[in-house]
Amino acid sequence: MTVRLSSLFKRALLATALLAAGHAYAASDGILVYNAQHEGLTKAWVEGFTQATGIQVTLRNGDDSEMGNQLVQEGAASPADVFLTENSPAMALVDNAGLLASVAPTTLEQVGAAYRPAQGHWIGIAARSTVLVYNPAKLNQAQLPGSLMDLAAANWKGRWAASPAGADFQAIVSAVLELKGEAATLEWLKGLKANASFYRGNSAVLKAVNAGQVDSGVIYHYYSFVDQAKTGENSKNTALHYFKHQDPGAFVSLSGGAVLASSRHQEQAQAFLKWITGPKGQEVLKNGHSFEYAVGNGAQSNPKLVPLAELDAPKVEASKLNSKKAVDLMTQAGIL
Repeated sequence: MTVRLSSLFKRALLATALLAAGHAYAASDGILVYNAQHEGLTKAWVEGFTQATGIQVTLRNGDDSEMGNQLVQEGAASPADVFLTENSPAMALVDNAGLLASVAPTTLEQVGAAYRPAQGHWIGIAARSTVLVYNPAKLNQAQLPGSLMDLAAANWKGRWAASPAGADFQAIVSAVLELKGEAATLEWLKGLKANASFYRGNSAVLKAVNAGQVDSGVIYHYYSFVDQAKTGENSKNTALHYFKHQDPGAFVSLSGGAVLASSRHQEQAQAFLKWITGPKGQEVLKNGHSFEYAVGNGAQSNPKLVPLAELDAPKVEASKLNSKKAVDLMTQAGIL
C-alpha cells in the first residue's frame, strides 16, 4: 500500500511540474520558429531581434518541404509561432491549409507589393534570383541561351545540370508552370529529362560546372557569391548568366515569413516578423554573408549583387506557386 501511494504521489508531482512548465511557456515572451531558411542567416536575425527586444527565440530547423508538410500535419495543434521558408511554395502550402494569421498591416507596409502576396497572410523576408552558372572554357557568351525554356532543345543535350529533387529547383518549376501553363511546362520538363545531368544540391551543380564536368547549370545566384566570399575553389572557373527580359529564367524566388494562427504568442511572433523585415533585419542581408537580396522598402542589398531592379524578373504572384502540381509534372516527366 505504501509503494502504491508513493507511486501516485510521484506521478502527481510530475504532472504538476509539467503543468507549471506549460504555463510558464505560455506566459513567457519566447517564441518557437520553424525555420527552413539558412540557419546562419536566421541565427543572425534571431540574435539581433533578441538583443533589441529581449524576446527569446527557439529554432527548429528543417527544409521547406519537411517543415511545410509538418505544419499541415500538426494543424492547429502545432507548437510553432512563426514559419520561415527559403522559397514560397512551402508557405503557400501552409497558407492554403488555412493555418496562417494575417500579417500586421504596419509590417506589410515595410515590404513592397512585388515581394509579398496580395492576401497578406505572409510576407517576403529575402529573395534570390535564378541564374545559369556556366564555365567560360566550355561556353562563350554568344552560345548562352536566350531563355530558360531553350534548355529543352536538342542542342543542349548533356550541356547543363540541375538539382531537381530540391525545393529550390521545384520553386523554379512552379514559376514556369505559373508563367507558361501545364502543357508547356511538361514539355520543358521532358527536355530536362533528356538533356540535363542531375546532382544533389545547387552546391554540387556549381562544383560540377567549375570542374568542367558539365558546361552549365541552373541554380540560385547566391551559391556562387557565398563560395567566392570563402575560397572560391568551387566557383573560380565559372560565370553567371542572368536571363532578364521577364523570362522564366529570371524568376526571383521569395523567402517567406508568417505567424501561425494557432500561435499562443501572437504579439511576440508579429514583432519578430516586423523586426526582420524592418531596417535592422534587412541590414543583416546587406552586411552578412548570405548574399540574398533585401526586400524591405529602401533596403540595400549586398553591393556585390546585381541590383534587384536590374534583373527584369517576371511578375509572379507568389501565393499561386503550386509545388504539388510542379512535383506531379516532374514525376510525370520521369525526373522524380
